[in-house]
Amino acid sequence: MREFVTDLLRRQGDDVPVFSHDHTVTHGALRASVAAEASLFAASGVGEGSTVALHVPPSFTQLEVVLALWSLGARVISIDHRLKPAEVEVLRELTRPQFVVRASGWSGLFRERYELVTEPRTDGRPAATRHRLVQFTSGSTGRPKVVGRSTESIIREVMRFGAAEGMPGHGERLLLLNSTAQSFGLMGGLLHALAAGVHLVFAGKLSAEDILRTAARHEVDFITGVPFHFDLLASAADRSALRTVRGAFAGGELMRPDVAERFADAYGFMVGECFGTTETGALTMDAAGATRPAVGKPLSDTTIRVRDGLVEVALDQSPYLDEGDPTRYLDGWFRTGDRGEFDAHGNLRLLGRADSLVVVRGSNVDLTQVEAALRAHPLVTEAIAVHDEVIEAYVSTGSDTLTPEQVSAWCAERLAEFKQPQRVHVLRALPRTSAGKLVRNPRVLADAR
Repeated sequence: MREFVTDLLRRQGDDVPVFSHDHTVTHGALRASVAAEASLFAASGVGEGSTVALHVPPSFTQLEVVLALWSLGARVISIDHRLKPAEVEVLRELTRPQFVVRASGWSGLFRERYELVTEPRTDGRPAATRHRLVQFTSGSTGRPKVVGRSTESIIREVMRFGAAEGMPGHGERLLLLNSTAQSFGLMGGLLHALAAGVHLVFAGKLSAEDILRTAARHEVDFITGVPFHFDLLASAADRSALRTVRGAFAGGELMRPDVAERFADAYGFMVGECFGTTETGALTMDAAGATRPAVGKPLSDTTIRVRDGLVEVALDQSPYLDEGDPTRYLDGWFRTGDRGEFDAHGNLRLLGRADSLVVVRGSNVDLTQVEAALRAHPLVTEAIAVHDEVIEAYVSTGSDTLTPEQVSAWCAERLAEFKQPQRVHVLRALPRTSAGKLVRNPRVLADAR
């Protein structure tokens, strides 16, 4: 990874812009910042094979630190800045980083600079494999799964993005609304931009007004985000603000047809789709949205099949660094958990999830983790979490005093904001099937209220 990052940082001239927010960072300034950060980390003992947990919000600082750590040969353990302390501690226990780099006081989508604190951990362990990026995804038991990406895997994904039809190219401005702490933001955002000479632009606030103002100010050529972002923009249409935009696509979750249609009506062009997983990286792309409701053909260097109605991807090894899930990776195939089918033209069409995983604003949420947090409340006897556009919780209790507000407050202390139920219902007893199992059908549960 060290050689790859060094090469990427040298590809453009000093005066060529690479990042813009309120200010613009050139490639020359980026190289200087990365070298300075690397020098500080090296002085702290970070080197080849060191493990560093990065708990920093999306920012120029976060991007520079990722590159600095990789330039030293370190393993970056990416922790979502939105997680609560209890959730972060679980991830630390799972990965045992030697160093933790953190920032405080995050707000909005993006901020240019944060002050950092680097904390050595005496119980940390160096990397025992070539994986240089570690991320987390929800598992079928509610316990986070530790996903490792090797240098070779990362390079192959960057090459897939570079070869994909319609991706932003040299000299184009990409308004990146995806989090740079997550898979697409790092690969299709940061590393693709360095490899292809793309100029990344960041909006500071999660509002249609700020996104549109940023797009107009920087005259962006392309936009990527999650469906939530395009829903925001469709609801506050300003075609003149996107007058320079030639295209856009969404990733993280499947876009609802009504959102795609409203956006196209408002701005005169379709939003495309990019499908992938944390475990595999990007798998398919239709940057123009021409194959909707499909998500496009498989990208180069990927092999995808649909078996028993489920989408599977060929991988040369399990993506999990912990014990993983034997039902997800078997005989060289990774089962994504998505139901799907191929159309007559070879485009993949997704038909929804087949397990407890749901996607909320581009982030994976395992409903069993939400249920575990609900059941931990001393007055809750049983709990069900379902997803029908939003996460909804149903709990039973033997108490007359437990209120939905108390349950919501309990969850707010233990779950990141995007995992928290938006609606809570307190019942004397939860409905069950004739076989005695708890009902998980949102329509049946709604009738029981």
